[in-house]
Amino acid sequence: MERFLAYRYFWGKRSGSGFISFIKTMSITGVAIGSAGLLIALSIVHGFKETIQEKVVNFAPHITVSSFSDQPLYRADTLQSYLKDIEGLTYIAPVLRGQVILQHKEQITGVMLKGVPNVLEDPSIAPYISSYRSNTKDTAQSSFSSINNLILGQDIAQSLGVSIGDRIIVYSVSDKSTQDTFGSPELKQFEISHIYNTGIEFFDSQYALADAEIVRKLLSIPFPQAHDLELRIQEPTLNSIGEFDRLLEQKINFPYYSETIENRYGNLFAWVELQENIIPLVIGVMILVAAFNLIGAILMMVLERTQDIGVLRTLGATQQQIQRIFLVEGLWVAILGLIIGMGISLAFIFVQSEFELIRLSEENYYMSVAPVSPHLLDFLVVPLITIALCTLASWIPARIGARFDPLYAIKLGPK
Repeated sequence: MERFLAYRYFWGKRSGSGFISFIKTMSITGVAIGSAGLLIALSIVHGFKETIQEKVVNFAPHITVSSFSDQPLYRADTLQSYLKDIEGLTYIAPVLRGQVILQHKEQITGVMLKGVPNVLEDPSIAPYISSYRSNTKDTAQSSFSSINNLILGQDIAQSLGVSIGDRIIVYSVSDKSTQDTFGSPELKQFEISHIYNTGIEFFDSQYALADAEIVRKLLSIPFPQAHDLELRIQEPTLNSIGEFDRLLEQKINFPYYSETIENRYGNLFAWVELQENIIPLVIGVMILVAAFNLIGAILMMVLERTQDIGVLRTLGATQQQIQRIFLVEGLWVAILGLIIGMGISLAFIFVQSEFELIRLSEENYYMSVAPVSPHLLDFLVVPLITIALCTLASWIPARIGARFDPLYAIKLGPK
């Protein structure tokens, strides 16, 4: 009986009930907008987090092995041979690094120069670099390392005003040992062969990459020393990288230590986590407000049907049955609003993923398009929370209506 009467009250039309229908429509709209807003926000935040993590994990080394007190790895080749057979390891290479100054005409900037063996074969570089072009005549017969080629980040190239094929001067300022007899810094001319662009300013404005042997000569680092060993693993996630690092710690001892990508770039990951935690909380208030707007809507429905309540109580309906009628009516509002809201969110996700309508400033957001990544769990949790809140909000006016005195309700009802 309760479900039948709730259905008739919700869907049936009654003369003079236009204002109640408007209130009911606004309640459904509030639930729909609130749930759609939360689901869309969750999808964007998840997409934002996954895109940032994917870029960082793809570009930066998953684990870095270094020496305490920033001392070099004196036998990097031996340590590399010792670690290269660990199961799950796909890439390991000694890396040289040092602070340098880049000069092109009147423009000067400081960067971190990294020397990587066979730099173009490094799996972290290839997805982000532009095509190769050189102004030298015999480039076709030359390997990357046979001439002083340099890979610059997009932001560095823009600050210097250079493009592929331009030549720049690199000054080594990393150590006094690199200075010549007259106290002048070691310098070398490089040709820009590639420009990489990850979309993350931290990387694109900090690193210049060159072949390890050229950097070794520029920084006067004797073979086989290196500053770090960079490792990459199969199917990297933050969890799998952490598990591999715990395995690695069992194989290396003092003075060596390992650092995961999450530890090295903790501030960046913490910022992404903050966005994921705060934004849904703020947007979720919309559902809370929409749900508790039902208190006024259901109360208006109760007042409109006071005479019906009196008749039902006279015919023997219990308070619990009357209360359930209005609880079910509130549940109808929640379900209908949810269906509309989920439809809106799914339509938005489809349109954004296919047509990329919402564009972003890559300098500020590390990506040019707002990413969307819907999670099934969100489409289960949000409806459950919404229904629970709407049911709770409907309980107060439903209880008030159930406690009406039958004779008073009939007298109060319309004549």
